[in-house]
Amino acid sequence: MIPSQRQLFAIPDDVVYLNCASTSPLPASAEQAGREAMAFKRTPWLIGPEGLPNGPEAARAGFAKILGCDAEGVALVPSVSFAMAVAARNLPLDANRNVLVLHEEFPSNVFPWLRMAPGRVKALPRPKEGTWSEAVIEAITGDIGLVALPHCHWMDGTVFDLGAVRAACDRVGAHLVVDATQSLGAMPFDFEAARPDFVAATGHKWLLCPHGVGFCYVAPKWREGEPIEENWKNRLGSEDYSRLTEYENQYRPGARRYDLGEVTNSVLLPMATESLRLLSEWGVANIAETLSTITRKLALHGQAFGLTPTPAAERAPHMLGLRLPHGPAKPVAEAMAREKVYVSPRGGTLRLAPHLFVSAADVDRFTTVLSRSLST
Repeated sequence: MIPSQRQLFAIPDDVVYLNCASTSPLPASAEQAGREAMAFKRTPWLIGPEGLPNGPEAARAGFAKILGCDAEGVALVPSVSFAMAVAARNLPLDANRNVLVLHEEFPSNVFPWLRMAPGRVKALPRPKEGTWSEAVIEAITGDIGLVALPHCHWMDGTVFDLGAVRAACDRVGAHLVVDATQSLGAMPFDFEAARPDFVAATGHKWLLCPHGVGFCYVAPKWREGEPIEENWKNRLGSEDYSRLTEYENQYRPGARRYDLGEVTNSVLLPMATESLRLLSEWGVANIAETLSTITRKLALHGQAFGLTPTPAAERAPHMLGLRLPHGPAKPVAEAMAREKVYVSPRGGTLRLAPHLFVSAADVDRFTTVLSRSLST
């Protein structure tokens, strides 16, 4: 269990922030890293070809440590949609096979597949009986050539057994692409069990990074593919500025060919590197255990007012949905926000997503404000 880390975030005492699944507050140490990095822009002669020392390679290594993969397989990208576009461009799909996604999946993990395989994208709804994860495994039949899943659903934290999904994919020769945006940094990722072909994650949620920083893991067999951008920085020897007009055809090793242009961003990457360091220092398993105690309390308080939480056996440790008995959740969330308690409305569900800055007093305040907001 990790004690409250509220002192590391600039959150006022009267604010209860339960919305990290939308975007996280930036740790103070990452903000400071950004301020120090911006100062270098005043003295650009001190910045070398690879940017600051805690630039691309440090961020690459920091993300690899969180995911549990090799740093050579990590590309730096601006968004999940960019990473998914890389996957869609490089994963082969037979004309008679389909893509399996979830019903009400986040658009960034749907649009690339609609373009890649128009008319062949199947959206699997939540089953009325059994778990959604079990339904996914059952749906992976011979006509499925690619499965694109989150680690946990963005609306209510429903978790998917990626190891079992991988085994099902192996039985029919299907690819597995994972959007880990709503899990990485807040719950362990069993990389060896999942053996993903691609993993995408934006940084500004549970990885505590600034906007504009994202990551894409690429399995070894896909690292010789075609990048989205033909930027000069992803070419072999690009650190030697005196030879740039020799137009090298070879790419840099590993997944670096898939890096975005301007990969040496000398402001965002030091901030991201510091946030990733902080997560590693806490330990993702410790973060998950700590947050699970908070979400359990929130679930119990919600139940006391007649709301239905995501089933405990199926939900992530760091996020849950509280489904209202009737009506949309938006008016309730808006009423709570007026009292500085911040949650996300998702249809008829209130999505709660705390982090280590949430205290017992915050949980009590959430309960009081929820009671008032439900009665308005």
